[in-house]
Amino acid sequence: MPADLLTVLCVITTVYAVEETVMDTRTATAELGWIAYPASGWEEVSGYDENLNTIRTYQVCNVFEPSQNNWLLTTFIDRRGAQRVYVEMRFTVRDCSSIPSVPGSCKETFNLYYYETDSVIATTKGTSFWMEAPYLKVDTIAADESFSQVDFGGRLMKVNTEVRSFGPLSRNGFYLAFQDYGACMSLLSVRVFHKKCPSVVQNFAIFPETMTGAESTSLVIARGTCIANSEEVDVPIKLYCNGDGEWMVPIGSCTCKAGFEPDNGNVCRALGPCLRTSWPDDSLLSPVHLAVLLLQFQLFCLRLWNPDLFTGHATCPRPAVFNTLETAGVVEIL
Repeated sequence: MPADLLTVLCVITTVYAVEETVMDTRTATAELGWIAYPASGWEEVSGYDENLNTIRTYQVCNVFEPSQNNWLLTTFIDRRGAQRVYVEMRFTVRDCSSIPSVPGSCKETFNLYYYETDSVIATTKGTSFWMEAPYLKVDTIAADESFSQVDFGGRLMKVNTEVRSFGPLSRNGFYLAFQDYGACMSLLSVRVFHKKCPSVVQNFAIFPETMTGAESTSLVIARGTCIANSEEVDVPIKLYCNGDGEWMVPIGSCTCKAGFEPDNGNVCRALGPCLRTSWPDDSLLSPVHLAVLLLQFQLFCLRLWNPDLFTGHATCPRPAVFNTLETAGVVEIL
């Protein structure tokens, strides 16, 4: 792979994905008001996270009663045009082996589902409606760490964080559903978000913020527009936005127009006065005179430019003024 292409790819991968949050229970200042059924299952309580911040949580712990099937349904979540969304869950789970005389039905996992719909469903719907809703299962969520009674007594919280994604989504929004079937756990927070590739300037073209596709392997094409003072040299100008919100596979490019030069990677700035000075009519000069003029002009610029000449930031104190003295057989710079 050519070195310049490797450089371009490295630059692109350093641009981080944009995460747009559509729901975050950690910002709630009042009751969440989610639907729990049966009523003896999930319970909303005020609690504290590991940093002792006040949060609204849901907990359930019916481990001594067999055949548990407790559901917790969020409020309607607008997908905001996203085709794929991510769910970040932070939770704690009690270690079943640390509970005395607990039956074998005790679990340390729970299930995550979603239900897609175009409109808000009335909360007056009966339990039977929600029990029979056409949920789609996302995954069974297991805890990497569980806590015991000793841990809890010492206020040592073993918080688990799991992220899952699902799609493609086509309706206006969706509900999330959490199914407990015998765990002793607390759902500390739930954050729902989707990813975007950020706006970026690459190869002298600007690419807009772009939503990721419906699948984790999707590549979404974004068309580029040449920046100011540049023009297309290879078309079409495009980048691909992958499922992680990262840009990849640059195609096409722009280049600075005549009279402008690259500066700081992706800016086209006007050339300095020494490089933009108009030449006298060379038809009036003999080849010898023209050669001398070129040499003297180069020496003039080198003499007047500041020490930053080779850093790309040199400036010329004044433009060159030419006076051709054909009768004397010389060319002077005044």
